[in-house]
Amino acid sequence: CEYCNKGFKKSSHLKQHVRSHTGEKPYKCQLCGRGFVSSGVLKSHEKTHTGNRPYKCEECGKSF
Repeated sequence: CEYCNKGFKKSSHLKQHVRSHTGEKPYKCQLCGRGFVSSGVLKSHEKTHTGNRPYKCEECGKSF
């Protein structure tokens, strides 16, 4: 990384990391407009709009 000298084996990982320095968030949520550094993080975020909470805590009963 030209900003902090951190090394990466994959150029895609370097590209995503550099965005943490530049603030670039090219992947936009079509529902709320929020931006993300990678398509994977966007996909994870998109699940927050579905209301689907497939995991339930056995201790307190809360779903997430």
